Amino acid sequence: MNATNKKDISIVCFGDSDWWYHNRGHLDFQLMRRYAQTGKVLYINSVVVRKFNVQEGTMFLRRLKRKIRSILRGMRPSGIENMAVYSPFSMPVHHIFGARHLNRLALSLQVGHCVRKLGMAEPIVWVACPGAAEVAIRLPNSKLVYQRSDRYEDFPGLDSKRVKLYDQLLKRHADLVIYVNRDLWLQEKAECKKTIFLDQGVDYELFAHADRDQHIPEEIRRIPHPIVGLFSHIDEHKIDFPLVEGLSDLLSDMSIVLIGGSNVDLSCLASHKNIHLLGQKPYEQIPHYAKCFDVCFLPCPQSHWVEAANPIKLKEFLALGKPIVSAPCSAIETYKDLVYVASDVEEFAEAVREACDENDPELVAARRARVSGSTWEAKAIEAMQALYEVTPTSAECLEVP
Repeated sequence: MNATNKKDISIVCFGDSDWWYHNRGHLDFQLMRRYAQTGKVLYINSVVVRKFNVQEGTMFLRRLKRKIRSILRGMRPSGIENMAVYSPFSMPVHHIFGARHLNRLALSLQVGHCVRKLGMAEPIVWVACPGAAEVAIRLPNSKLVYQRSDRYEDFPGLDSKRVKLYDQLLKRHADLVIYVNRDLWLQEKAECKKTIFLDQGVDYELFAHADRDQHIPEEIRRIPHPIVGLFSHIDEHKIDFPLVEGLSDLLSDMSIVLIGGSNVDLSCLASHKNIHLLGQKPYEQIPHYAKCFDVCFLPCPQSHWVEAANPIKLKEFLALGKPIVSAPCSAIETYKDLVYVASDVEEFAEAVREACDENDPELVAARRARVSGSTWEAKAIEAMQALYEVTPTSAECLEVP
């Protein structure tokens, strides 16, 4: 697949997650995999922005150990041809003036060494993590892209004021800002030089054709139907835990399956007999779990974070052809004719039962048809085409207060 119709591109991507430990369904992961087919890609694992919080106990230690293991890997092949991954050493000292500048210098030296080692001359610099802003705008580049895929300033545990400053810096300097949420794009596009709205993509073949394969993981084969399922990172800013617990009580005759890693204590969910926490699974295996769902659900909380999001899993649910029940959120609006929307736990439980009784092959086909053209290949071409249409501007590096 020639994602760009251009040859020998080079991209340094400051990612918002860790390639080694997170599900690789995210926008930056997916696009970089496609761009590696036509050039070199260096994926920089997420720069540390979250403040240390030892009061989190075992969760803090788990994150710390994972980060140290990632850093010790150094720069390695990703497993994708022409794509390398590097985990830099950085500290969450963005709020401390002197330490922040030392941190920036250390990060610049590490990334610069990797860029030279890979023979990248003025690559496209792609920023999906605002914490990398001060390094990214100084890195010699042909063009600068800012992927504004979430309202990071509303992410729990981050210094909201500092992240907002980084966001403003990137919007001033970026040759192109990519938004995945239409409402956020409309609110902020006047602050940027050039923007596009890029709706999320989907690995259509992987999800839509999963049911052609008879393989069913043993772990989910043992769970009784009907199954109400979700695959996501299991955190409170993405999932309304009280809503899930309430559904467990109202749908006691059903199994609720949650697939995904977590950084929080899940004992409140694990205490319910009909809630099954299966943990994180390899990306390629998720469709084989999800094809066993009778209903997919999106129990998202009501928050600024959710309103500015555009969950990739929604398109993956649609590609599976499964009935979907969701809490209200802006991302649902485009698909509300194909999604059951419920405002409270009683409505949600009623909608799940209605969805479970649904038996309409035309609806399955309609869901799949709605996202069949939204492949990651198409999104990669759309984003790169927009970037080639903009003229890079001189990098006037302004200090962040």
